[in-house]
Amino acid sequence: MTSPATTLPRPAEPSEAFDSADLIRVTGGTPLTGEVTVRGAKNLVPKAMVAALLGDGPSLLRNVPQISDVRIVTGLLEAHGVSVRQGEQPGDLILDPTSVGRPDHAEIAAHAGSSRIPILLCGPLLHRIGHAFIPDLGGCRIGDRPIDFHLDALRSFGAVVDKRPEGLHISAPQRLRGTKITLPYPSVGSTEQVLLTAVLAEGVTELRNAATEPEIQDLIAVLQKMGAIISVLDNRVIQITGVESLSGYKHRALPDRLEAASWACAALATGGDILVRGALQGPMMTFLNVFRRVGGAFEVEDEPGELGIRFWHPGGPLSALALETDVHPGFQTDWQQPMVVALTQAQGLSIVHETVYEKRLGFTKALIDMGAQVQLYRECLGGTPCRFGQRNFMHSAVISGPTKLHATDLVIPDLRAGFSYLIAALAAQGTSSVHGISLISRGYEDFGSKLADLGAQVEFPS
Repeated sequence: MTSPATTLPRPAEPSEAFDSADLIRVTGGTPLTGEVTVRGAKNLVPKAMVAALLGDGPSLLRNVPQISDVRIVTGLLEAHGVSVRQGEQPGDLILDPTSVGRPDHAEIAAHAGSSRIPILLCGPLLHRIGHAFIPDLGGCRIGDRPIDFHLDALRSFGAVVDKRPEGLHISAPQRLRGTKITLPYPSVGSTEQVLLTAVLAEGVTELRNAATEPEIQDLIAVLQKMGAIISVLDNRVIQITGVESLSGYKHRALPDRLEAASWACAALATGGDILVRGALQGPMMTFLNVFRRVGGAFEVEDEPGELGIRFWHPGGPLSALALETDVHPGFQTDWQQPMVVALTQAQGLSIVHETVYEKRLGFTKALIDMGAQVQLYRECLGGTPCRFGQRNFMHSAVISGPTKLHATDLVIPDLRAGFSYLIAALAAQGTSSVHGISLISRGYEDFGSKLADLGAQVEFPS
């Protein structure tokens, strides 16, 4: 094994980036026990909201969580003239696109800085009004996520991209037409872009090397309900036959498997027992296998009206393992960070090879500050094909455990790392101050109340 690097980029100090309103104090050492409920997937709901733009009538989306990404997309849609309102039942959202029009660029820019969703509006807007404007894109800073795939795909459909100082102006001089696209990597965002654009394009579109995540399958289900013709073939090939028009939809979003896994890891790291209502076994099979290999126990509840999975630490030492992230059906990159926290409590040496986002292991610097023994490496410590193994990124980790964690001040760098820091603080002795919790709100609904319901000692100073 080669020598690890000895330094990592220093995270921002709390005073540099966040104020007291963006802070939670966590006193660790107490096992989390009880129930939480997960609603619609953060990686599906905003995209289903965008899909409503394609319909000629209102859509009803159910199981919508109250997270900031939903609020951001609501603002973007409303800026384009879409009516967005609550339905009769909690979690219902009614989206009416009948009055779509061109927005003010400044209004779009005000929303776009905190989300990467605006790029996905391009295809639907080109079909509806013939123009889309995209300013700078936000989102979690976990690695290189270029929009080149998106722009190349839009050009392939016949769109014209004009780069100006204020942003990208994208137009469709005539109706977009079907095309053949092969993605260099099975990117979720690029697959979503092609789907949302191809359904109303003239002719047939063939997408090769497509992403096949459960959230992609659920988006395809939404589009099919609207009248789209989409065939999912073997070997990551999706074929879309364009139609003249689409209607609105009624759809219940699939539960958030990434949030469910985060609560599972919290149970494991704290020695707790958590029933995650709404969690489904099918989309989580790969995670469940790893959870069991580490030494966790789970029980699936699949009776009508009682869907969920109970996760608990059965006692005794946890087992170290070798783990590699990969696109679906592999171990998801969003599962990696909370699982790494749990692995700090496992007996022996664990190896984690991150193959999707090159900067995702940077969050371990905070775990080291808390007493964890983690070494990062530039080499690929595993055999899964890697996007950046020769590009000098610290993307493999060796974790030695178990180690006692102690409280410290933490600054959240991104969404999944943020919740992982909460897990670490809950497993640690003492009181930690976690800054930047607004990032967690992008994908975790009402997480503070859920933690309190599980017996966690948490305080919001503001």
